[in-house]
Amino acid sequence: MTPERTATLLKALEKRQQDITIVLENVFDPHNISAVMRTCDSVGIQEIFILNSKIPRHKKWGFKSSSGAKKWLTVHEFEKFDDCIKVLRERYHRILTTHLSDDAVNLYEVDFTGSIALVFGNEHGGISAEMLAASDGNFIIPQVGIIKSLNISVACAVTLYEAYRQKSLAGHYNRNNIPEAIHEQLMEKWTFANRQEK
Repeated sequence: MTPERTATLLKALEKRQQDITIVLENVFDPHNISAVMRTCDSVGIQEIFILNSKIPRHKKWGFKSSSGAKKWLTVHEFEKFDDCIKVLRERYHRILTTHLSDDAVNLYEVDFTGSIALVFGNEHGGISAEMLAASDGNFIIPQVGIIKSLNISVACAVTLYEAYRQKSLAGHYNRNNIPEAIHEQLMEKWTFANRQEK
């Protein structure tokens, strides 16, 4: 690996955020998942959780949509709801869902500078009742159009760039957020992934 490529990987790793993640609950279309992966990499999110408790496990992602982002991320896949929630509760302080309800808050009122897991649901059924019951609250993306519905990958991108804005202002991208042991593991994984590209 060239020194330039090593520097590129190290620079990206220094911007990785340990305290925010995306959870995709029973998202059917693998291209939507891959598009979300690409956005996660773009804003420095390392972990993504994929929960398939009501649909079959995905055999592959839409690689064109991800532009190869999966190999730079840590993807956790679950088939049991309780197992997924247990891990989320161990790693993140809050779980918020994207769900239209009377108690939902505006996206721009959410504080993204703390430890948080953001859940996006199935393209047709949205967030499950059990996930709503397990979450700490709901938020919505304000819209003034007639359809008032966004593709899940678009909704995720809008949300993550608001999180990016807040975290940037709070200085989160100016400090190392990854513990040293994980930093070394990721660099080893990325170095291997880089070799596989050739």
